[in-house]
Amino acid sequence: MRAALVVVVALAVALPGCSSDTTPQAPRADSTAPVIAPGRPGEQARTLSPEEAATAVPTATANAADVKYVQDMIVHHRQAVDMALLAPNRAESAKLKGLADRIQDVQGPEIQYMSTWLREQEQRVPEHHARHEGMPGMATPEQLEALRTAQGKEFDRLFLQLMINHHLGAIEMSKQVLTGGSHIKIEELATDVSVEQSAEIRRMQEMQTAP
Repeated sequence: MRAALVVVVALAVALPGCSSDTTPQAPRADSTAPVIAPGRPGEQARTLSPEEAATAVPTATANAADVKYVQDMIVHHRQAVDMALLAPNRAESAKLKGLADRIQDVQGPEIQYMSTWLREQEQRVPEHHARHEGMPGMATPEQLEALRTAQGKEFDRLFLQLMINHHLGAIEMSKQVLTGGSHIKIEELATDVSVEQSAEIRRMQEMQTAP
C-alpha cells in the first residue's frame, strides 16, 4: 500500500527552545505550506491550497462506492485466479505460466484482504460464484469454457486476450472508486490495483507480439 496520499512539501524550521520532535503534522487550513496531491495513474500531481488540503485527505469512513467496489473486485479477482489456475497444465509459454503464478500470488491475498475489510465494515462477502453481469472485463461463460478446452499456443492466445480485457476492467472499476469512494484504505487498494495491472497489461501485450 502506498504510505501517504498527500505529501506536504515544506521544511520544518525548529524554533529556539522547541522540542526536536520531527513527527509530520497533518495539513491545517491556516497553514501556508504548499501541498502536493499525487495524480492518479497517468495524471500529473497538482498543488492544493491549504483550504483544499484540509479536506483532500480520504477518511477512514466507508461509503457505498467503497463497499460496492470491494464486493465487485472480490468477484473480479476470483475469476482472474480461476483463469490463472488453468495455465500450468495448458499453457505453452513459460513466461505466461510465470505471469499466471504472479496473478495468483497477488490477487489471492488481495481477495483475503478485501474479505476481511468487508467483515470489519459488517458488510456481505460475495459468494464464490456471485453474479457479475455488467462488471467490466469479466469473461463470459462461453469464453471461459473455450479457455478450459484450449491447449498450447491456442490457450496462450486466448488467455492473453481475455486477461488483458479483464485487467482493463479492473482498472476502470478502480478509477470509479477513486472518484466516488471515501475510505483511505480502499483508495490505496484501488491505486495499487491500477498500478499492478497496468504493468501486467504491458507484459501481456509484449507476449502477444513476441515471435
